[in-house]
Amino acid sequence: MAYAKEKGFVYIVGITAALAGLLFGLDTGIISGALPFIKLTFNLTVDESEAIVTAALIGAILGTILSGFITRRFGRHFAIWMSAFIFCIGALLCALSVNLPMLVISRVILGIAIGLTSFTAPLYLSEISPKHLRGGMIATFQLMITVGILVSYVADTLLTPSGSWRWMFGVTFFPAFVLFLAVLILPKSPRWLVLVGKKEEARIVLGKVRNPDEINAELAEIESTINKNHSLKEVLQSRTFLKVLFLGIILQAIQQFSGINTVIYYAPSIFKLAGFATSIQQMWATVLVGTVNMLTTIIAIMYVDKWGRKPILYFGLCTTTISLGLLGYLFHLGIGSVVSQYLAVALVLSFIFGFAVSLGPIMWILCAEIFPLKGRDVGVGVTTATNWVCNAIIGGTFLSLITDFGPASTFGLFSLIGLLSLLFVIGFVPETKDVSLERIEANLLAHKKLRDLGAY
Repeated sequence: MAYAKEKGFVYIVGITAALAGLLFGLDTGIISGALPFIKLTFNLTVDESEAIVTAALIGAILGTILSGFITRRFGRHFAIWMSAFIFCIGALLCALSVNLPMLVISRVILGIAIGLTSFTAPLYLSEISPKHLRGGMIATFQLMITVGILVSYVADTLLTPSGSWRWMFGVTFFPAFVLFLAVLILPKSPRWLVLVGKKEEARIVLGKVRNPDEINAELAEIESTINKNHSLKEVLQSRTFLKVLFLGIILQAIQQFSGINTVIYYAPSIFKLAGFATSIQQMWATVLVGTVNMLTTIIAIMYVDKWGRKPILYFGLCTTTISLGLLGYLFHLGIGSVVSQYLAVALVLSFIFGFAVSLGPIMWILCAEIFPLKGRDVGVGVTTATNWVCNAIIGGTFLSLITDFGPASTFGLFSLIGLLSLLFVIGFVPETKDVSLERIEANLLAHKKLRDLGAY
């Protein structure tokens, strides 16, 4: 009975921390509906439109760079609270922007909050969760991102008749303020507490989120990992760390170069290319994208700790690769009928399904699992920054790719990247289901191959 209560508290902690993902999703998705009206307000060129989208991504890179220091010095809990505060400020500044430079700067501030969140929430969830729930708990962060994206699409759609892009940004203040207050109930990460020498406080936290007979064993395992005779500098310079850093960088690049944010940021533009003429038609089709994205992520949460990371990745990459390949071919043939229009929508939704069930949550899960504790802040920081750099490249070039090469070639390119990504996953990615973070680290220090890091 006691364990049931503790397990319930784990879920409360996980959902509260994952609320950071809701803000991540809101501020990522809101731009898709706001951008057409911002263009009219400020008479923007294509380059200026891309600058508004990319500003948040540049901010996210800056936020990620700051995150490693903040989480190591002040803790994961504090970093989540700080991100909520910055979200509040950024949302208000975006809504009140009177010119393009102010809006771009405001979007950079929002991006800093997104970068801090995307780094800290998966890291915190990986360290607070029991190993048999860890995948699903981290995937909950991705679910909240999809919920945020869907809510942003609905808000954009409802506000589209009025063209009120300021309210589209302004509504994000309210959930940010809720998170700002909700973070106060979160316990600190037990692994961070041991890392900074607060063993007894870590024991108290573990007492809230673990079965009583697991506490001493887990605490001893964490201490054993930390007490190894390696300084942070030695860990970061070791070949073993560089090996998993390489893996994490490629995983995050795969996620972004799948083409997901071309759909998230520019969904209305894609549906316009597919023949949906009015803004309302484009936005309701975009809402459908957000709905599929959210519902499919629930499937990932349910099964990632049952089926494992790699089988789901295989399925998802096959789905996204085929969907984008067929979408590119459809654009090559020409979309001139109602049937081809709805087929284009179906292929976009199929791509979203494949991504949301696999690449979306699992890349965050793996990157939160594979690094040794002493270098985890740095490893997660570098890989998260990689995610945002790749995101910025895609977000900042998609409209130009479409303009210069056409949608057929653009989607065909993303399909080819998906095929290469599948081959990489087969050869190098480990299965980490039901494996403790300390066991993964022990395998790494034993110089096992990347794909064997999850071996018992």
